[in-house]
Amino acid sequence: MVDQTKKREKPSEEMRTANLKYLCRRVLPGWTWKVEGSGYRLYSKASSASSATTDDRGEGEDAAPTSGICRPLSEILKELNKKVPDSLVKTRVEHDGFAIRYIPWHTVNRILNLHAPEWSGEVRNISYSANAKSVSVVYRVTLYGTDAEIFRESTGTASIDDTSYGDPVQKAEAMAFRRACARFGLGLHLYHEDVS
Repeated sequence: MVDQTKKREKPSEEMRTANLKYLCRRVLPGWTWKVEGSGYRLYSKASSASSATTDDRGEGEDAAPTSGICRPLSEILKELNKKVPDSLVKTRVEHDGFAIRYIPWHTVNRILNLHAPEWSGEVRNISYSANAKSVSVVYRVTLYGTDAEIFRESTGTASIDDTSYGDPVQKAEAMAFRRACARFGLGLHLYHEDVS
């Protein structure tokens, strides 16, 4: 078995501050950050001055924080293992009438952005079956914590003949992405609903 966890050098305080400033200015406009304990926490800026508080830089912020940035891997995994609210879960009925509950890939992407903003993902392989009737995609998701980084890979397969939505490679990639995230615990409870 390949060791999928490797120690990561802790970024300098200047680098972390520069990354947070960039993130809040360019990637998440309307958000600000605040030092909390050994890490940082992102806040959505309040829309009205009456509900805003002032942080250590004099900027307004909403009282409801996100899960934060620059946290140990154990904290990120703890958040990802929580049950996903039913309002984010969709149901699809297969051709045989079997109903499947799933989390759309774009929702999984947003959950990762919230709890593990420094995650990365990549398609590792795309292969077609020998009879050219299906395509399989291998996808890798890597999470970066302050103490380590860890990755999980999974596969997704789609029929070439299935044209219900998107192309087969897109479907296989979305499936592989969701499954790789489930290996971290994100939405894993959906795979166990039929068993209980």
